[in-house]
Amino acid sequence: MQINEIFFSIQGEGKLTGVPSIFIRTTGCNLRCTWCDSPKTSWEPVGQAMEIDEIMDRVADFASIYVVLTGGEPMIASGVEELSRRLKEGGYHLTIETAATVWKEVVCDLASISPKLGSSTPWVRDDGRHADAHESRRLNIDVIRRFMAMPDYQLKFVVDVPDDLTEIDALLARIGSVPPADVLLMPQGVTQEEIASRGRWVANLCKQHGFRFCPRLQISLYGNTPGT
Repeated sequence: MQINEIFFSIQGEGKLTGVPSIFIRTTGCNLRCTWCDSPKTSWEPVGQAMEIDEIMDRVADFASIYVVLTGGEPMIASGVEELSRRLKEGGYHLTIETAATVWKEVVCDLASISPKLGSSTPWVRDDGRHADAHESRRLNIDVIRRFMAMPDYQLKFVVDVPDDLTEIDALLARIGSVPPADVLLMPQGVTQEEIASRGRWVANLCKQHGFRFCPRLQISLYGNTPGT
């Protein structure tokens, strides 16, 4: 597998916010979000080839049973099915972070599903040359529903502008039967200032609709820094 980094940190997002967790970050992504916060796994992918045994050995170095498989997009990584199985057999609690555009026969305890909204499409960035491909790939309702069949899931939306809520409501109607407490709204931003500038109105949307507010604790603790 092509791995960008493996590190031990505090989970900063979602239902397990605050839990010490081991992060396995694959490299490579089939989307090109305009506000991507990990360009070294998408726009300019960087990584090293690692055997699954090597990955398991690295994970064993850290004092936690919580593992987060993230990216990039881990579902396009070669060997992701076996890695997920090995982690579960090893007694780890596994979260998979995915945009849910691609399905493979993985197993996990928590599917952290992050469908990308229209505000993510890079119409201007890189002269828009990735925009059409991104737009055609960013939503796959069938795959979203398959991940929702995992033991637990969260639908985590990166919210950039207030109008994003209209698209979220339409998408939830297409998916069908999603408890509001499983819907998380996360302000877009890679600095505390950016997150704070959107945080209050995003929190108000959560109050109005019963959704969860999703902070980015890692930004508050460490900034937008690799390995955190």
